[in-house]
Amino acid sequence: MSSNYQIDNIDLKILNVLSKNAKMPYTEVAKKVFVSGGTVHVRMRKLEKMGVVRGTKLDIDYSKLGYNTSSYMGIYLEKSFLYKETVKFLKKIPEIVEIHAITGQYTIFIKIICKDTSHFRNFLDTIHKVKGITRTETFMSFEETIKEGLALN
Repeated sequence: MSSNYQIDNIDLKILNVLSKNAKMPYTEVAKKVFVSGGTVHVRMRKLEKMGVVRGTKLDIDYSKLGYNTSSYMGIYLEKSFLYKETVKFLKKIPEIVEIHAITGQYTIFIKIICKDTSHFRNFLDTIHKVKGITRTETFMSFEETIKEGLALN
């Protein structure tokens, strides 16, 4: 693949279609974008090689598995140089499904999935034992209203 490949409107249309349903067959994508199935396949390979597409994810409704408490947490670190060590530890905690380095008042922002508030309380006991974390602020989510990919153009 040429390193000077330029992403065009067709690539963006393909990404838009697949961002709504990553399991859609390339032949169906092709019909929606008005190109051949082979074109979709070749372009997706290029986008994967470029690192634009990093794979596909399974979107799980955790509430149907008994995990009914979703929350977000801002984490304050004692010293910013502890970031890498802290993230390494956080990655081992199964309730944490996202970790973000952010700007603003927190150093780290995480998404947590727990079965219930008792499970969340146990999670808090674990998180507050992590070296370098001075305090946290939690935001409980009552409902996820929208979860879609960005409309590319």
